[in-house]
Amino acid sequence: MYPTLLLIHSWTRWLVLIFGLIAIFRAFSGWQSRRPFTGADNGMGASFVGSMHLQLLLGLILYFISPVGAKALENGAAAAVMKDAAGRFFAVEHMVGMILAVIIAQVGRIISKKATDPVLKHKKAFIWFTVALIIVVLMIPWGIWNPARPMFR
Repeated sequence: MYPTLLLIHSWTRWLVLIFGLIAIFRAFSGWQSRRPFTGADNGMGASFVGSMHLQLLLGLILYFISPVGAKALENGAAAAVMKDAAGRFFAVEHMVGMILAVIIAQVGRIISKKATDPVLKHKKAFIWFTVALIIVVLMIPWGIWNPARPMFR
């Protein structure tokens, strides 16, 4: 089960990135061109936030069934995990960063939907979604920085 979930989690990150970039682009262009907030804008924001929620769910399941998560949850092993940079990244930094990104994206979606002015909806969506996506990009364990980690599983 672990290898299958890891594969799905690895591939769905691309959905988060694609939906995030499209949602940010639509929000920015809507804001700058002062166009109405359409159903497509709302749908892309929902797709971005929904894909992030899916990733969070998969990630939390992985955390509790993975060797790294199991090691972090052992009695007395927390100190050892915190001393190991890779272990700390997956046991704490990656998880906390991604949870924060999901919260920011969700709050941004709620705030942008509640705005009454269409241009303000776009502006708020752009700001909140951009912050969330920056956190996601920083917290993804890219193969670029660590050649031992594949870009695609």
